[in-house]
Amino acid sequence: MEKIAIISDIHGNLPALEAVLADIKQRGIERIYCLGDLVGKGPDPAAVVDCIRSTCEVVIQGNWDSGINLPQDQPGGIWQQQQLGPERLAYLDGLPFSVDLYLSSKLFRLFHASSQSVYHRVKRKASKKERLAMFQNTEMTGWAADGRQPDIVGYGDIHTPYLITIKNPSDRQPDTYTESGLMLFNVGSVGLPYDGIPQACYCVLEGNLGSLQHAGSAIQFIRVPYDIERAIGRARTVQMPESERFEFEIMTGLVHK
Repeated sequence: MEKIAIISDIHGNLPALEAVLADIKQRGIERIYCLGDLVGKGPDPAAVVDCIRSTCEVVIQGNWDSGINLPQDQPGGIWQQQQLGPERLAYLDGLPFSVDLYLSSKLFRLFHASSQSVYHRVKRKASKKERLAMFQNTEMTGWAADGRQPDIVGYGDIHTPYLITIKNPSDRQPDTYTESGLMLFNVGSVGLPYDGIPQACYCVLEGNLGSLQHAGSAIQFIRVPYDIERAIGRARTVQMPESERFEFEIMTGLVHK
């Protein structure tokens, strides 16, 4: 069986990313997929983009990766654009929306926020209707080669890791989903977790990659401590605008309000 590390929402937090990559290497995992939001909020957007480009096999676009290419009128956004420069901005603008893969006969679909848009947020306590919409084939996700809808969907965006099973969805034919129903999970955040645990979070998928044969598979959540003081020091050293919010969130694991 093969293992794939799934990371997301680094947000320019280089110490957190380096700690996660070290943990992934220690586990002997060679494949890494990134679900977007490389930049924004944190002090090292350029270094994070360069690191992700050199280490990740698949990188998809997040809302910040898209939005940072829009005209900015706030000091934080202007500063982020200046740190990134034209070539990195073009790279972020050209990232794909989603990726599909077969793992032990199950079709996994991975994207940043939802099947609709990188800007369409689906919270942990979303309704069943909203959750089922995550499994739809849309113009943004495209369709699997056999027209199948995904059995398992993973996403980032909300910075809160969770996993749920949706049993016997009424809008799917019985022969199109697995015996255990559909599975939806959020990978959490490397750089800015919002579940009250100030440690980097990522997932590991395990199974037979590319196989249509039924076999065991697994989704594992991993928390990694890192040098938060170093991340705060970086924000102050580079004089990042609005660094107080970043400092509060990485220290507490909570959203600054």
